[in-house]
Amino acid sequence: MKTVIKKYVKRSVLQLSIFAVVVIMFLIFIILSPETFLSYNIYYAFMSTIPFTAILAISITFIIILGEIDLSFASVVGLCAFIYALVFKYVGNVYIGLICSLLVGAIAGFLNGLFVLKVRIPSLIITLGMSFFWRGLVYIISGGIGLSLVNTKPSVWYKLLVGRIAGVIPAQAVWLVLITIFFAVILNYHRFGNHILFAGDNIESARMMGINVDRVKFTCFTQLGIVSALVGMISSSEIVYVYPTAGSGYLLRVLAAVFIGGTSVYGGRGTIFGTLMGAIIIGSLEAGILSAGVEGFWIEFVYGIVIVVSLTLYSYLTRAGILRKLI
Repeated sequence: MKTVIKKYVKRSVLQLSIFAVVVIMFLIFIILSPETFLSYNIYYAFMSTIPFTAILAISITFIIILGEIDLSFASVVGLCAFIYALVFKYVGNVYIGLICSLLVGAIAGFLNGLFVLKVRIPSLIITLGMSFFWRGLVYIISGGIGLSLVNTKPSVWYKLLVGRIAGVIPAQAVWLVLITIFFAVILNYHRFGNHILFAGDNIESARMMGINVDRVKFTCFTQLGIVSALVGMISSSEIVYVYPTAGSGYLLRVLAAVFIGGTSVYGGRGTIFGTLMGAIIIGSLEAGILSAGVEGFWIEFVYGIVIVVSLTLYSYLTRAGILRKLI
């Protein structure tokens, strides 16, 4: 029994370390502001807001493990949210809006994969361009005017997206749990997850092993588009309104969550649990800083410190060979 525990701890040391950071952080928040962090209200707020960042971060983790990047997902969130609202406005059917939104997200993700794998444009460059393209398209279609989703409230789909379970748990928190479990099972226990890790670690060796690397990357880019569409619908349904700028605040927070969670910038290594913990850190830091009485001007500064320190630590451990041995 002790041997099994030791093996588990050694294999999961990175995830356990990140989890310990989250626990220590919340203990500090409780000490500094007990009236806030011993109240259920703050955790209800976290369950309402953190899932949007966390779901996107979990989805893009696959792409970053592959050694690629997608900078367009935030714009795809806004595009798909607007398509969802636009179709509902003119058709009057929330489910047709749902299908159209998911389809547009899948196409956007597939196009990224097409440009990266067939046209051979580096993912950093093409997805940056696509980010401007999709955001510009939303501005053109909308004319800078948002759309209301108030009339979607009576639908079953609306309640599934942002309803309240027993009146105390936001539906988006349940979405996060389900998506986290699904992606974790894929990465850790499914053959496709092994293909992602092998392709990210050494693409030529993966091809020699018979792995269809292009198909793996196409699938990962496409699923991020679909997940972005889902987040667009959930986040806009939460406020029952779609702004042309929807999704624009997710890019840096999502990438920060992934890298704080221990996913390698160079590909080949990453965990879904680590990304989830990274999203919780990013999503709760602002509330912790403000409730502790620190001025809001410090928020971005603290974010920067956390990200730089995390990346520096992972880089040092990787170069020293320590992190690879532990994992």
